[in-house]
Amino acid sequence: MTDAQIIVLATPVFFALIGLEYWIGVRRGRDTYRLNDAVSSIALGMLSQVVGVLTKLFTLGIYTWVFERAALMRLDAGAWWVWLTGLLLYDFLYYWHHRLGHTTALLWAAHAVHHQSEDYNLSTALRQTGSGWLVGWIFYLPMAILGFPPLVFAVVALVDLLYQFWVHTQQVGRLGWFDRWFCSPSNHRVHHAVNDPYLDRNYGGILVIWDRMFGSFQEELEREPCVYGTRDALASWDPWTANVQVYAKLLRKARRTPRWRDKLRLWWEPAHWEPGVGARIAPGYDPRARPLFDPPVPSSHRIAAAALFVALLGGVALFLWNAHRLGPMAQLGVLAGLLAGQALTARLLTPSPSSSTRGHP
Repeated sequence: MTDAQIIVLATPVFFALIGLEYWIGVRRGRDTYRLNDAVSSIALGMLSQVVGVLTKLFTLGIYTWVFERAALMRLDAGAWWVWLTGLLLYDFLYYWHHRLGHTTALLWAAHAVHHQSEDYNLSTALRQTGSGWLVGWIFYLPMAILGFPPLVFAVVALVDLLYQFWVHTQQVGRLGWFDRWFCSPSNHRVHHAVNDPYLDRNYGGILVIWDRMFGSFQEELEREPCVYGTRDALASWDPWTANVQVYAKLLRKARRTPRWRDKLRLWWEPAHWEPGVGARIAPGYDPRARPLFDPPVPSSHRIAAAALFVALLGGVALFLWNAHRLGPMAQLGVLAGLLAGQALTARLLTPSPSSSTRGHP
């Protein structure tokens, strides 16, 4: 069974838990969902999975090539300790991949997609980048060199990803000792917040002990409720815009930067780095003063967008289940059709340029 097929089988569980979270939020008077934001997040997850099918040969192929030619040993995939050690090592490497994804502009350009939602709920967990395959594979090559078979790498990567689904919720509070060791809802709320005390903290995937070891841990503070999104707000439901926004800004910055050394450097510095200025973050940022992107739309548009979204979701599930039987051109055709359908969905949810915004609650 392929990774894509496992995701298809897990999708009903994802949606059941999303429905449960929504119901609990309504019962508590703490509903954390908006249709437009949830549709946008899930649509980006769908796009990420389709792109993942097209790039699998590249990402897993490089890992396999390095394993076959440079592995110092060949670990036995039948030994339980290989799987456990592989998961721990993957989570450690993920921590550094994730950390540099916030502090290096090139990596942030891909990872920013996951943080663009101004809501925080289980649908946010499904909001994934479509360009992470460009550089992300580099971080996991030590596993290949140390002799972890490609099957072990692929499975532990999937386990690490699936674990992180449940921590994207505001309906689960502090968990005592669990918060001290593991990535938990409280710890990960901090990670997604743009408040000054929380910025660029808590990178762990399964374990939060990496953050404690390397000085990036911050607990959730009662006096500082989390505000979500990115400081450079996306203000769009379009998946293409979401994926290229930071790349486009970096290219514009590179064009106006005179020295070639600085043109190259800006891709490896933090995204807010400026030549001659550095990477200082301007003080006095008030996350609650930022307007929430929430353009009003007629109910007919919402119904049409929801119907189109469901149709696209069914089509993507069918594609993921059968993708291994399709050639590259057919897969590219599906990707193009998905982008077109998602662009139309986004247009239905943003009826006019003069969109209204409202403040954070």
